[in-house]
Formats: sequence, C-alpha cells, structure tokens
Amino acid sequence: MANGLVKERTDVEQSKPVAFAARDVRAPRGVLRSPLLRWVGARRLARIGTLVALDVAALLLAIGSAAVVRTLLLGDHLQFHSAVKQTKQYAPMACLVTILLFALAGLYGERTLRPGFARVVAALFQVTLVILAYAIVQGQHFSSYYIFYGSLTFAIVYVTVLRAIFDRVSGALLRAAGYRRRTVLVGTGSQIADVAHALAAGTHSDIEPVGFVSLSPLPSNGLRDLGSLEGIDRYFDEIDEVLIADPAFPQDRAVELVDRCHRHGVRVRVAPSTMEILMERVEFVPGQTLPLFELKPPVFEGVDFFVKRTFDVVASTLIALVLVPFAIVVALMIKLTSRGPVIYRSVRAGMGGAPFDCLKFRTMYADADRQQPELEGRNEKGGPLFKIRRDPRVTPVGRFLRRWSIDELPQLVNVLRGEMSLVGPRPLTLRDYRRLEEWHRKRNHVLPGITGLWQVSGRSELHFDELVRLDFLYLESWSVFLDLTILLKTVPAVMRARGAW
Repeated sequence: MANGLVKERTDVEQSKPVAFAARDVRAPRGVLRSPLLRWVGARRLARIGTLVALDVAALLLAIGSAAVVRTLLLGDHLQFHSAVKQTKQYAPMACLVTILLFALAGLYGERTLRPGFARVVAALFQVTLVILAYAIVQGQHFSSYYIFYGSLTFAIVYVTVLRAIFDRVSGALLRAAGYRRRTVLVGTGSQIADVAHALAAGTHSDIEPVGFVSLSPLPSNGLRDLGSLEGIDRYFDEIDEVLIADPAFPQDRAVELVDRCHRHGVRVRVAPSTMEILMERVEFVPGQTLPLFELKPPVFEGVDFFVKRTFDVVASTLIALVLVPFAIVVALMIKLTSRGPVIYRSVRAGMGGAPFDCLKFRTMYADADRQQPELEGRNEKGGPLFKIRRDPRVTPVGRFLRRWSIDELPQLVNVLRGEMSLVGPRPLTLRDYRRLEEWHRKRNHVLPGITGLWQVSGRSELHFDELVRLDFLYLESWSVFLDLTILLKTVPAVMRARGAW
C-alpha cells in the first residue's frame, strides 16, 4: 500500500527533487553479510514455520495437560475419555484460531519486533473465548469449564517457555552466522557515549554502532564521526537503522529525521525516553542490555489494510445505496439554482501528496477558483488552511449543503475507487498542502478520509496544529471499532453544525 507514498511529492510541493530514490521502510534491505542469511525469504519461512509448529505443539500439550490434571485430581477416567474426545473435536479449530490471532498480534514477526509476554497472554485469552463461544453455539454441554481455563493456564506456560527457548537458540545461531544490525547513533554529547558504552557492554547484543551524529561536540569514543545531521542521508545505503540516543533531542529535528529515514527504508529506534509526538506509535523491542523502542511508520499494511479496505467498500456501498434518492434531490437543487456542473472536482493531495480529483457537490459559483487570490487577505484560519466564514463565492444552496456537510457525499465514489477512505485525515487542497510544515506531512502517509477526528472534535474551530495532532492520534490508535465510532459520532457532529463553514 505504501508504494508511491513519496512518488510525485516534488510535483505537488514544487520543491527541489530528492537526491535519493525513496524506499518503503517495510522492504527487506540487502545488508546481510553471511551467505546463509542472504536467503531472507527462506529464513522468514523457517522462522514462521518453526514458531507455528511450537505454538501448535504447546497448545495441544496444554489441552492434554489440563485433561490429565483433572483426571488425577478427580480420579474419574470416564471424564478423562470425554475430555480427550472433546479435545480431538475442537483442537484443530483451536490451533487455526491461535495461528490467526497470533499473526494478527504480530507474534510471527521478526525477532527484534515480536511482542512479549503480555501480547501472548492476550492472544491466548482471545483464543479461549472464541473456542468457548463456538462450543456453546454448537450445543456442547460441559459439566465444568475447567478444560478451558486449565488449558489456558498451561498454554501460557508452554507457549512462553517454548518461544523463549526458540529466541535463545535462534539468537545464538544468528550471532554465530555474523548477523549484526549496523546502527548510527544520533544525539547530543554524553548521551551518545553512554548508549555506545551500554551496547558495547552487552555480550548478546546484535547491534553494531558504525558511527555517530552529534548536535554538540563529543570527545573521541572509538566511533566514526559522520558529520552533520543534514548529511546523514549519504549513509542510508550502508546502515540498517538510526538510533536516537538522546531523550532531549530537539523535537522538530527528530520528526524530520524520522520521516527521512522511513522514506529511505531505514528503521528508527529510540533509547528511552523521547518526545511525546514520536512516542505515539512506539513498540517495545526486548533487549538484554539496553531497552529500545521502535518508531513504526504510520501506514496501514497487511491485514490492517485488508480489514480497513473491506470495511470501506462494504460500508460506503451500503451508505451510497441508501442515499441515492436524497442525492438526486440535492443534484436538482444545485442545477436549478446556479450555473455550472453539479459535481465539482477539487484537486486534493492524497496519499503521499499525490493529487487526485476529490468529488463534491458544487457549493460555489462557477468562477470561484479565479477569485481565490483576491480573497487570500481575508483568510480567517491560522496555518496553511484557507477558510472564510462568509465566503462570497458560496451559493445560497451551497451554504446549506456546507453547513450540514452534504456536499461531501460524492466522496463515497472516491472511496470505492480507492482514492479515499471513509475515515482518515481530511484531504487538503494543493494550495494548503504546499504550505504544510514537514512534521505535518506524516498525515499524508495514509489514504485521506471523508470524516475523521477533525469532524467530531471541533472541526474548523480548532487550530491547524491541533487538527494535525488529532490525525496523528487516529493513525496510532486505528481499529475498525474506532472507524465505526467516528462514523457514528459524525452524525451528531454534523447535526450540531459546529465549526462547519
């Protein structure tokens, strides 16, 4: 989904071209130095296959252990045979559900990115609830539900132990094969030296610092000085990640650095703690000597993208079918009251800044675009947005449509065409997009939306920086439930018409 996130960015921004070819941060990088580890795909399949096998074995062993313990405690062999029969009936589904939920939880990801104990427990608890609900729906009757909570208890133990053994063995094999993550330390003064010392002291660390970039003078520490932060781009092809080592690192420079790294396929990790704006999408990376957090790029990918896109297509189709008669009435009102097309194609900056035609019911007179330069001085919004409460270009019908956000309905077509999502950051006009600061542009890493947290949190009454932070909060907290909640809250927000102008 992220292919093209930065493609055409220079066309939209009309800025100087970037000197490097953009790269998706999720794309595998050719930095493995051992012939054995160059088989990235085979290594990934081996990792996933081994973990799946261990999880299935742990689950079956857990169910069997629960049945054995119950038999030993009660001495009822008939109950044991009944438990074995039920286990054979539901074990295949339990294994399948476990694999699916573990995959959704990221538990089959790379070694450095896999979540820890808490995520394992949560996923196993969900598996137990799903299987219990399925058994009840199938009409099964249980004299005791011990087999469920007993199996859950044993599964937590077995899965955790087997995965810990796997991590220890696979880590030893990787180190023996010479695998290291080449890292550049970024920060100020003594913080870099402290982090470098902690990494050097770790006997099991797979991080190899290759140099540093310091914002203040730093005494010789055995690492190579890579110069200024502005010149770090020339080392992106030689490294795997950038480690921000200073919790006091300037916020604006950190946001810019993170965006540059993600656009060139370089991971970013942060030594705790760091700035609030960057800590919204961190994921803990377990380590032996230095706890790290990874700053994940704010994109919808894999299962998340499939779920969100499916939700968009199904929901927008249903909404469009319901509103067709209403849309016809609106189209007639526009056509009969002013000259010009019913549908206005507003060129907006979409994902990655790529322009697209955002469809709207026309709310202005036909020559509105030509009047824009004359009205710039009357802009009532701060930041890059252009808004006028009583815009003279808006028709009487258009004012009504804008007040109740009816003019946005044709964007359901944009959603079905894959140019927008039902919920997401609002697409900006090219005029507004060109005036964005660098840290604002993170909001354009995903498809824009018809509605979003802007619409349910004050709309045009909020300062632009506050609106952008709402977009960031949405990106970090996304779920289908959140999308559904925002859609439901949009209705009363539109009815109140607060900030709609």
